[in-house]
Amino acid sequence: MHLIERAGLRALHCLDPERAHGLALSALKAGFGPRGGPVTSPRLAIRIAGLNLPNPIGIAAGFDKNAEVIRPALAAGPGFVEIGAVTPRPQPGNPRPRLFRLPEDRAAINRFGFNNDGMAAVAPRLAAARRVGRGAGVMGVNLGANKESEDKAQDYVTVLTALWDHADFFTVNVSSPNTERLRDLQGRAALDALLTRVMAAKADLGGAKPVFLKIAPDLAEAEIADIAELALTHRVDAVIATNTTLARDGLASRHRDQAGGLSGEPLFERSTAVLRQLYRRTEGKLPLIGVGGVGSVEQAIAKIRAGASAVQLYTAMIYRGISLPGRIARGLDAIMVRDGIFHISEMVGLDI
Repeated sequence: MHLIERAGLRALHCLDPERAHGLALSALKAGFGPRGGPVTSPRLAIRIAGLNLPNPIGIAAGFDKNAEVIRPALAAGPGFVEIGAVTPRPQPGNPRPRLFRLPEDRAAINRFGFNNDGMAAVAPRLAAARRVGRGAGVMGVNLGANKESEDKAQDYVTVLTALWDHADFFTVNVSSPNTERLRDLQGRAALDALLTRVMAAKADLGGAKPVFLKIAPDLAEAEIADIAELALTHRVDAVIATNTTLARDGLASRHRDQAGGLSGEPLFERSTAVLRQLYRRTEGKLPLIGVGGVGSVEQAIAKIRAGASAVQLYTAMIYRGISLPGRIARGLDAIMVRDGIFHISEMVGLDI
């Protein structure tokens, strides 16, 4: 990590976490960030669900909720970014404070509640980013539902339709713990109905762009089996495993009992176990994206060997900086050169 980046992180950690995050986004918009672009090589470049990724390391949804820093984020080295979650109507989310650092655990807890500017505000920002940097990395949209909506499935369809022309992929997020009853949509009957509507909308829009499904880590084996079966049946293009957890095992921080979703290093083993089960259940027929606790090259490799074709991260950047995705991608490439691995796809599922 560059000394300037290290100093900036120390300064931001003196502030309220949500205010610090806002200042970090402002700094990126002002040009204070890495400028190299997505890291790539013949070993790292990979095609997943029809997407040509320069490298398999991405920034997860939640970092850039409102599509404010897509190009500066891609300049930091990831192969793809996912913005959002975006809902049909703007919503303020839950009352503050709603974001807590757990530095002793290299973790965070949030209870944002899908706070975002809404699809009408996000659409022109996506369009502008697409015009400026076409071909320089891949950008996706995490789809959300408004808290008060009585038909959450329709909300996903509405945002998908409104933003279809402006992004490369879309993620159906049924796994945030901070929107009431949202995780109920992971149940077999509800998820079946939801995917029927969303994939029908995709077909009506021409079907050319992939739709992913993001799931929770707090699932029983039978629930994971149901999700795997439904994802294959409905021809979902990939599954992202996983979102944040409600578990609080073994935490040391004074904020450990705050309500919300836990992310960061303590999530690594739990999310990787779900990833591994999904890979076995789908027999490698469905691309998987591993997210949860990734903060190093070794952890990214562990996700890939557990079945992930690509990896996302976010919380680790709170502690290791915006340059982390690029550093992991370069480290991954160096390890493949050292070990004589021709292409990243050779590593997928090796530990299964």
